[in-house]
Amino acid sequence: MTDRTPRPDRPRIFSRTSWPEARFLADVLRTETVGGGLLLLGAVIALVWANSPWEASYTALGKWVPWAGGEALHLDLSLAKWSGDGLLAIFFFVVGLELKREFVAGELRDPRRAALPVVAALGGMALPALIYVGVNLAAGGDGLRGWAIPTATDIAFALAVLAVIGCYLPQGLRAFLLTLAVVDDLFAITIIAIFYTDDFSPLPLLGALVPIALFALLVQRRRTWWWALIPLAVLAWTLVHASGVHATVAGVLLGFTVPVLRSRDGDTHGLAEHLEHRWRPISAGFAVPVFAFFAAGVSLRGADLGAVVTDPIVIGIVAGLVIGKAVGIFGSTFLLARFTRAELDQDITWSDLLGVALLAGIGFTVSLLIGELAFGTGTAADGNVKAAVLSGSLISALLATVVLVRRNAAYRRIAQAEQVDANRDGVPDVYQHRKG
Repeated sequence: MTDRTPRPDRPRIFSRTSWPEARFLADVLRTETVGGGLLLLGAVIALVWANSPWEASYTALGKWVPWAGGEALHLDLSLAKWSGDGLLAIFFFVVGLELKREFVAGELRDPRRAALPVVAALGGMALPALIYVGVNLAAGGDGLRGWAIPTATDIAFALAVLAVIGCYLPQGLRAFLLTLAVVDDLFAITIIAIFYTDDFSPLPLLGALVPIALFALLVQRRRTWWWALIPLAVLAWTLVHASGVHATVAGVLLGFTVPVLRSRDGDTHGLAEHLEHRWRPISAGFAVPVFAFFAAGVSLRGADLGAVVTDPIVIGIVAGLVIGKAVGIFGSTFLLARFTRAELDQDITWSDLLGVALLAGIGFTVSLLIGELAFGTGTAADGNVKAAVLSGSLISALLATVVLVRRNAAYRRIAQAEQVDANRDGVPDVYQHRKG
């Protein structure tokens, strides 16, 4: 039997976070569980509608342009484009707040603790990309443009699945998945900005710095006037969109400007946490599900399923999400532990990590977005991308469920045998007396 006795001379990975971080994580999981359910509902409605006799009405709804007069500002967008370029900016604004918080006051502020999710995220993005490139390089064609599609992890969907099937799993695993997904989003944003920007115009992008700077000035002074901040955010989004850079980048930049630490006036929470609390339900409960509704509606009526299954784009995406993500995250974490002589926390096993690594293969939202940017909305390749992302994400979720349900049952038995009481202050003893 393996000796899991902690050795003080070895660094530990997946160790329990602080009590404030645990409470924050619990709040995130509650929101993302509901958001993940709504996201799934939107995707299912889209799939059913797109494969029904009323398929034409679904397509027409996505192509409808509500503001045809916005051509001068490049805002004559269809509803489907508004959901991807507009509503997802809200999602990425929340991501920007999360990133700022993690680097300033969260797990990523400590380089030693940050090393694990950063290395795991890099491994979980590099290997899927390499698998995709290998498959499509051998096949030739234009498929290589989609190399980044299987690199993304859907934070809402993954956390929702984890919250539903793993309520007894160690808190360190949950924190790892959240931090991994946040770092993953940062790299995904960088990839979108650098590799999927066409017809770049520098002047609008430079002009966007003005409303972003004014937004930053107000939030740094704790001036949360909605009548000023929202118009500035919309103006920044419009100018970034006009520059050719994907407009969701504006949401991240605005999120980065918000201060994280509490002010000296005795604020209970920092402004970033306050705004995240306000905007996360809108992001998880509306913006992302609506995007999923317009993005996931792939029609398989009359399609040559044999050609779809053998398409190198489909094979590369599915293999990247299911195999590349799991092996990349698990392997990079194992190598980090091997070469730094770090050990898993005594409450966690490598089987737990495998389950979380498989869960990270759910690439839904950002993968669909990158697919649209790579091949264009409504193209044959775009339809195959949607089918591949849905299939790969579903397979990853099912495999992760098999592993994590088994591990969750084991931890439930432990929890029932060893009831942990809480102090009168409501803070569990394990957070007050933990070592290291």
